[in-house]
Amino acid sequence: MTAKQAAEAVKRGFESIYKGSVVYDLIPMADGGEGTIQSLAVGLNGSLHEKVVTGPLGEPVKAKYAISGDQSTAIIEMAEASGLALVPYEKRNPLKTTTYGTGELIKAALDHGVSKIILGIGGSATNDGGAGMIMALGGVLYAKDGNSIARGGEALQELVKMDLTNMDPRLKQVRIEVACDVDNPLLGPRGASAVYGPQKGATPEMVEQLDKALANYHDVMKRATGKDVKTTPGAGAAGGIGVSLLACLDAKLVPGIDIVLKHTNFAERVADADIVITGEGKIDSQTTYGKAPIGVAKLAKKYSDATVIAICGTLGDGHEIVFEHGIDAAFSIVRGPCQIEDAIKNALENLEATARNIARVMKIGI
Repeated sequence: MTAKQAAEAVKRGFESIYKGSVVYDLIPMADGGEGTIQSLAVGLNGSLHEKVVTGPLGEPVKAKYAISGDQSTAIIEMAEASGLALVPYEKRNPLKTTTYGTGELIKAALDHGVSKIILGIGGSATNDGGAGMIMALGGVLYAKDGNSIARGGEALQELVKMDLTNMDPRLKQVRIEVACDVDNPLLGPRGASAVYGPQKGATPEMVEQLDKALANYHDVMKRATGKDVKTTPGAGAAGGIGVSLLACLDAKLVPGIDIVLKHTNFAERVADADIVITGEGKIDSQTTYGKAPIGVAKLAKKYSDATVIAICGTLGDGHEIVFEHGIDAAFSIVRGPCQIEDAIKNALENLEATARNIARVMKIGI
């Protein structure tokens, strides 16, 4: 479900218990992955647009992006053009997938005359270091034979020269803020290939090959830009696209939830709240690493005396650590043992029922 749908389900649950006595403020949240466009479009009074771009496997896909109400800012999700959800499980292969479509979305945003781009990079299917994006924006990546290399992570092994002189000149007039919730370097055991490659279809052999390819890509990029960013936190984000954003586009990497909280005026809106409800698919020990519920909880505790409740699909191992970061209680919406397909099918109904039960217990307590 979308963040907006989730918020509305929680509201319905509470309304069934607190009839007419509660003021609600629904603030759809995201942290740079799917849902970022919708959340920020609402916060910035924006409009949605659609463009056919190159998908991760080279096929055309329809991708959405948003332009703020004042026409100054574009909001782009990498997942719309280069996302894992666009690739069937049996076709996932980070040796071949490309970020070219993400570059095309950036060009589409530039056509609106924006001065700022907010780029969410969660949910990618790629491991090409952002090379496809650079190609789409006018960069030329040469192989030994003088021809342009192919798209995809594997082809980066053949790269010998990068020419950025014909990059879209409008990029120099635009600030790019990247919603990024990881701090991985580009290479090594915590790098893009090792940590995120397997979920994109990489075998152990592919991981080793992709890591070497990204190392070569960075070395060639360093000669072209004079910037060494392979160990910069976030350089390995989204299959290494962070390294291209940092070195070639002078982008700034910012925790995604911080961007959304800022542009939705969350601090101001939460100041007089009694209860704040947040959530995500799975709450576990990883939730404390830049995920939306913790960002919400910390800001809520800073600017209000609100009780913060998290609702999720699954309470995973080590979830108790979130209680040290501003969350007061956490609940799973699953009513009993079931297949994942049934959990997804009944998610809205289960979420509303869980919210109703939380409201009932809170009313008893009051």
